[in-house]
Amino acid sequence: MNRIDRLTAILIQLQTKRVVKAEEIADRFEISLRTVYRDVKALMEAGVPVGSEAGKGYFIVDGYHLPPVMFTQEEASAMLMASKLVEQMTDKSVQRTFESALMKIKSVLHDNQKDHLENLQSYIKVFRYAPTREPEFPDSYLTEIQAAIVNKRALKINYCSNQNGEITERILEPIGLFYYSQAWHLIGWCRLRNGYRDFRTDRIKHMTVTNDSFDGRNLLSLQEYLHSLTEANEEVQQVRLLLPKPLSGYMVSAKHYYGYVSEEDLDTHVRMTFIASNMRQFCRGVLMMGDKVEIESPEEAKVVIQEVLEELNVHYRVERRVEAGESERV
Repeated sequence: MNRIDRLTAILIQLQTKRVVKAEEIADRFEISLRTVYRDVKALMEAGVPVGSEAGKGYFIVDGYHLPPVMFTQEEASAMLMASKLVEQMTDKSVQRTFESALMKIKSVLHDNQKDHLENLQSYIKVFRYAPTREPEFPDSYLTEIQAAIVNKRALKINYCSNQNGEITERILEPIGLFYYSQAWHLIGWCRLRNGYRDFRTDRIKHMTVTNDSFDGRNLLSLQEYLHSLTEANEEVQQVRLLLPKPLSGYMVSAKHYYGYVSEEDLDTHVRMTFIASNMRQFCRGVLMMGDKVEIESPEEAKVVIQEVLEELNVHYRVERRVEAGESERV
């Protein structure tokens, strides 16, 4: 990226938040902090009213706006691909909002870019396993939940448990949304149970955003809650795998089925971290990758792999003996 394009991109980034840290700009463009300082100074010399606050970052003075931004073909294509994910991995409220946003983006594209998106539309598909029956409850709460999280508003929900189908009324203080096991999960402090609970959003029969505000400083963050799972729940364990990059490419489509948390690029290999609620089941999945994967931790996972292999060995050894005996009788 040349400097003119970078200056324009920095200006756009400054308009996305009230305050943008210099480190955020440096990380995004992979430049030094000194280069960030020079670029911001260049914007100021060009007449852009950029303010700064020690220890916090840069901001655009109120009242200043860029003229309408034009999108590149690659940016528009990325938005189209994102729309395919939104269709399959969010609810109706988010889908409607994203469709409206995408229409606005398309409206400012050049004719050749619009033609490009129209042609690309049929060549991208996202498959997501879902039950064949229609959802039992409304599928339109994600947008309201997001607003409640940011505005620190308590939610009143009628919730259907998976075990027995009982509907219970809960009032909870939401701390975040977490996507795993093919569903969005609302994490929050449940006043009925007096503890943190995990609610699948597709099991919410009815929801109301109350006027009851809460102090978020007294609650865990979503990241702290997820970290606490591995420490407080003995049935949930963190597993680290080391995979060669070609194999990690296969895992892109399958990793979320195994409780994927994060990954770290190690040049020729990728270290992936998972949360496993059933170590034996998780290890059976690891066996499908053969000797190409290395279990870094925990040691228990290596022991479980050995046990499963021994069981399979015994099973098929017995089976071979039975077949051999039948052949002799024939």
